[in-house]
This record gives sequence, structure tokens and C-alpha cells, in this order.
Amino acid sequence: MLNLHPVSERDLSDLRRFEVGNRAFFEAHINARPASYYEDGGIESAIATARREAEADTGHQFLIRDIAGALVGRINLSQIKRKHYHSCELGYRIAESENGKGYAKEAVRLVLEKAFGELGLIRVEAKARVGNAGSIKVLQRNGFTEFGRSTRSFQLDGEWEDMLFFECRAPGR
Repeated sequence: MLNLHPVSERDLSDLRRFEVGNRAFFEAHINARPASYYEDGGIESAIATARREAEADTGHQFLIRDIAGALVGRINLSQIKRKHYHSCELGYRIAESENGKGYAKEAVRLVLEKAFGELGLIRVEAKARVGNAGSIKVLQRNGFTEFGRSTRSFQLDGEWEDMLFFECRAPGR
């Protein structure tokens, strides 16, 4: 069983350990964060930005903790558009040591409950690289359907890759 909670200043040391400890793993799959993120004040600044976005209702970042309270991942709802769309984009990352335990699937389920419940959104979009079978499976198992593909639109380590676009709609919408 997992718990999601909004990122806050009290999470700083756990978040720093999580980000630094998984940096190479994440950068093998997604574009690298700027080096300044890992320097003094970088993660603190990111937390402050996350808090401002939550207050403005333009984004909501959550930490994923296991039953023992260990930080196992992050999940976020970003690019929230209220007027006309009531939609957002989903992103997540799970610690390398915690991959394959079903945490991404459960965390996506939990954040969809928040998105469609307390946040009142009706559509959540997500992207995945064509070769990222794990993320594609997580999305599909949570009710996401593919609605598009962009060809050679994402560059990672100098290689261009295709991206798949997914959507999940609130029940009954």
C-alpha cells in the first residue's frame, strides 16, 4: 500500500537522497535535470516552485511513500488547464531499486483518484517513449488509451525517438 502526499520542505533530505541516488537511472530514460538542481538550494527551490504551483492550481507534485514511509517515487499533475479543458499532464518516476514492484501502477491509480475527485479534472494526458514498455503498460492498466504518436520528437543521448500520447478520462465523462 502506498501513500501520496504533496511535496513540502519537510521532505528535503529524503528528496535529495532520492534524486541524487537515482540520478543516473533517471537520466538513462528521460532528459537530465540541470546541474543546478543538485547544487545547494536547487532542490529547495524546486520544492518552493511546487508549492507555488499547487497554490495557483497549475500543478500538483506528490511524493510516493511505501507502507514503511520510505520515499519510493514521485508523481505529478502538471500543465493544469481549467478553462475549457479541465485537463492536465501526468508524470512520474520510481526509484531504480523499487521498479517492478507495482508502485507506478498503484501511484497512477491514486493520483487519478485525486485528479478526478478533489481536483475536479476530467482528462489526464501522459506521454511515453515508444520503447518504454513499462510505462506504457502502467498507463494502459490504469485506463489510459493511446490517441497519438509523434515521430522522432524526443531526443535522449543524441538519439531521436517517437513518443506515444495517452489520455484517461474521468468516469462517465
